[in-house]
Amino acid sequence: MTNHSVPSRRDILQAAAAVGACAAMPARAAAEPPPETRRIRLMRLPVDAPCASPMWIAEELLRAEGFEDVSYVPLTPVQGDLIPDTTAVGSGDVDMALVDVFGILLALDANKPVVALAGIHPGCFELFGAKSLRSIRDLKGKTIHVADLGRRAFVSLMLAHVGLDPRKDVTLVESDDGVRLLSEGKVDAMLGFPPEPQIMRAQKIGVSLVNMAIDRPWSLYFCCMVLGNRNFVARNPVATKRALRALLKAADLCATEPERTARTLVNRGFYKDYGLSVQSLREVAFRRWREFDSADSLRFYALRMHEAGILKSAPQKLLRQGTDWRFIEQLRRELKA
Repeated sequence: MTNHSVPSRRDILQAAAAVGACAAMPARAAAEPPPETRRIRLMRLPVDAPCASPMWIAEELLRAEGFEDVSYVPLTPVQGDLIPDTTAVGSGDVDMALVDVFGILLALDANKPVVALAGIHPGCFELFGAKSLRSIRDLKGKTIHVADLGRRAFVSLMLAHVGLDPRKDVTLVESDDGVRLLSEGKVDAMLGFPPEPQIMRAQKIGVSLVNMAIDRPWSLYFCCMVLGNRNFVARNPVATKRALRALLKAADLCATEPERTARTLVNRGFYKDYGLSVQSLREVAFRRWREFDSADSLRFYALRMHEAGILKSAPQKLLRQGTDWRFIEQLRRELKA
């Protein structure tokens, strides 16, 4: 991939100014106690993932909330660990991360010490098929690429939704390069995650069968949420709220300033391709955190995954033990536009 636009010094300063403007703290926040800890560790993924941009553009916002040590810990997957991002949060290597709802529910089902805090946005995933296919029902007897256990779960739900049995009617394969495999005809479909759908459209690879951003029922629910380490949240409730406030304001910044956000993150080395990053930021509905219900989204997917036999624990138990919505409920009122 090539960098379509090299950020100028003026671009970087403008982006910094935009972040600074968002960092202005409301009176209620200024009146809060300082965070119990001045350190916050977030996750840095090894691949481009523009839908996780709020984590990475939030550094100055986090400093404005009182965090003096803001660090990004590289994700280093361990062989055999199919949901490494939730493992990093559960182990305490990072304090918070943006994780898809399927990985979160699998982590809760595995009794990892994590807690879901807030939905950030819907609409990440898109299922692409070979050009000969017209609908998801045409996947019967076909091979579908999924990158990890969470994506396997979502594909299984989509198949079950149209009456197919993911255990009998399709073959699910896991690897790192679904775009290449589909383009070479080695798989019949693949579940893409930004910037993969943008690459697929730009290179005219395959056809979109299900777009989570527009196709119901998936478009009505969050796909990515803020996940916290359970001990960190329990010990640092003020810091948790302040950090979540910064991430929500960063999501707004991604929505209103996609070009500046992309330039800043390309310059900082989080992304390689400016053009693809901008397009991805424009297509992810970052401002929906104000509209969608976090609890409703996790409940919806927990019920579907339990019905499909993916989750062993009862959904009610997982939601009771693995969520804490008090911060997002407070912040939605405070940050109401």
